[in-house]
Amino acid sequence: MEKHVPPLKLFLSFLRLGCTAFGGPAMVKYIKDLSCRKNNWVKREDFDHGVALVQTIPGATAMQAAAYAGLKAGGGIGSLAAYTGFSLPAFIFMTILSMVYMHAINLKPVESCFLGFKVIVVAIVANATLSFGRKMVRSWQDALLVAAAAGYLVVKGSPVTAIIACGLAGIFLYPAKKTGEADGREQAAKPKNMRELMSSESVRFAGIITAAVAGILTIIFIADPLVGKLCALMMKIDFFAYGGGYASLPLMLHEVVDKRHLLTEKVLMDGIALGQITPGPIVITAAFVGYLLKGLFGAAACTWAIFTPSFLILLVSAPVFENFKDATLFRKCMRGVLSSFVGLLLAVFISFVLAISWKLASILIGIAAFSALYLKVDILWVVLAGGGLAIIFL
Repeated sequence: MEKHVPPLKLFLSFLRLGCTAFGGPAMVKYIKDLSCRKNNWVKREDFDHGVALVQTIPGATAMQAAAYAGLKAGGGIGSLAAYTGFSLPAFIFMTILSMVYMHAINLKPVESCFLGFKVIVVAIVANATLSFGRKMVRSWQDALLVAAAAGYLVVKGSPVTAIIACGLAGIFLYPAKKTGEADGREQAAKPKNMRELMSSESVRFAGIITAAVAGILTIIFIADPLVGKLCALMMKIDFFAYGGGYASLPLMLHEVVDKRHLLTEKVLMDGIALGQITPGPIVITAAFVGYLLKGLFGAAACTWAIFTPSFLILLVSAPVFENFKDATLFRKCMRGVLSSFVGLLLAVFISFVLAISWKLASILIGIAAFSALYLKVDILWVVLAGGGLAIIFL
């Protein structure tokens, strides 16, 4: 087992992997192969523990898994190197596509292609909602929270309020026997030595990064207040994006479209579609938003901001997760939070459906796309095929 892998080695390894990082959470398998099998940087059981951790904290699952592997292989600086390397290709590709979008969207073939992309986005969100729903909704309590979150967002409520409310409600709604805890297990889950855990290397590194983030954010606000506000907005979205990258969609829709009217719903759907034909997580849509509003500076700043909070949370939570992961209250609260995201995705699906002027051809493309996604066809090919069909038929 190689200890303290050089940061540059981690950066280049994850940069290469990031260039082909299509498929979202499916990339976790390839991250494990790179870290555990190919290079023997991380023990398999340690990596599996990290996967359990990243599923209970905010952020894109694959991004967080890469950061965790870097943390185990090279400490805090290794985590930053892996995280940056893995996300950099997504930023580069999305920025290039955003430039093309700005200059070519009014061309008829491009306009038809993006109409097809919007239909594909509806299919993607529908499939994500179904996938999350089949995994998360296992009782009447789950269904109740899903319906409450969906209804609240449909009437333009705040996703953050829905997430917090469902988490708190979960504490009271779910009986202990439904979350799998045995009596007395919570006592074993209490922190054994919190002072020692909080003085760990990753937590100390998180403190350094937090100070650097505060300084960078201050400089951005001074240089361009609008970009500073965009960064704060993206950080807020990432901080509450429990459940993986798709969890950011309802938050971004609410904050960017409904609340602040920075972009139209249709334009944001274009950005989401572009996020699916680039490597990396769907939250890279933040670069699209930043570029359309403030050019390259906005794209870079928004990308930095959308990835920062979840990275810091990983650094802090990694050493203490083992002490809390089986606690009754924690598990109930997290189950409520994850149920809320099924409802929020359902509300986004309804909103996106209403945003499209449907024709017979677009309906057929949408059904075909959903069927392909349900059958596990690679999302990249679905998006490309949908865009090609749209150029011909729409």
